[in-house]
Amino acid sequence: MANMDAGADPPTAAQVQALRGFNRFYTRRMGVLDPYLGGELSLTEVRVLYELAHRDQPTASELGRDLGLDAGYLSRILRRIDSRGWLERQPSPADARQSLLRLNAAGHLAFAPLQQKSRDEAAALLSSLPVPQREQLIAAMATVQRLLDASRAAPPRTVVLRDPRPGDMGWVVQQHGEIYAREYGWNQEFEALVAQIAGEFVRRFQPEWERCWIAEVDGERAGSVFVVRKSATVAQLRLLILTPQARGHGLGARLTDEAIAFARTRGYRRMVLWTNGNLQAARHIYAQRGFRLVKSEPYRGYGGHALVGETWELKL
Repeated sequence: MANMDAGADPPTAAQVQALRGFNRFYTRRMGVLDPYLGGELSLTEVRVLYELAHRDQPTASELGRDLGLDAGYLSRILRRIDSRGWLERQPSPADARQSLLRLNAAGHLAFAPLQQKSRDEAAALLSSLPVPQREQLIAAMATVQRLLDASRAAPPRTVVLRDPRPGDMGWVVQQHGEIYAREYGWNQEFEALVAQIAGEFVRRFQPEWERCWIAEVDGERAGSVFVVRKSATVAQLRLLILTPQARGHGLGARLTDEAIAFARTRGYRRMVLWTNGNLQAARHIYAQRGFRLVKSEPYRGYGGHALVGETWELKL
């Protein structure tokens, strides 16, 4: 139960009734009491799948704590997910009694249509409202969340994926230049390549077939990803990046999932990307989502570094 301030007045019967009435309305309107998304999985099971898909190898204890689930109940859910062949476990280097959990490629393949259906249902609900009322609804929901979370010691981080605005392309180029110079020692040749890609995206932008997302965390830019039309049937994922402060919270996975979902809705048959063999975090995200390494080639670049360029491919 939530803690109550000893000096606060208790809620009135009318206030309690109003909150319970809103709960009944919301669960009925959102279809929470129906079979979730028309499938065999419960709402809680899908929520656990969501966390496994978007977090960086959590433990069961972390999932149970953050989702407010009883350890035994969560254990049964994880066993059901495991029995479907969707779960990978590996010992935690910090605590041998714990396992690090993640969805494997089959798990991501099973979760992807559920996530897309959830997006579609949310979009359909919002589409029924005029734009001003949509904004009013979103603001009201943010107010509810902020007020109910006010008693927590650390407020939740607000993550937004939005379309690019003036100045964002320069920020993307700057982040690539600074981060790759600091972490890998790459020179301005790489920054020039990123500037070329970003410039071509703006000049040749095809809104029906291409997309860019800028991630914001608590109002600050934190990452990006691009989908570019390579051909009528092939989309290319480009310029996935996160600031160091935004890492470790599943945001890179979320950006990648958005890009894949967009490509599927546009009817692309394949998605390709080019990366480097030393970018382990990004390669891990791609492999989890079913991308396959189809070509690798050694080269020297960005200040004479010995690198391995890799082409990855995903059938949509």
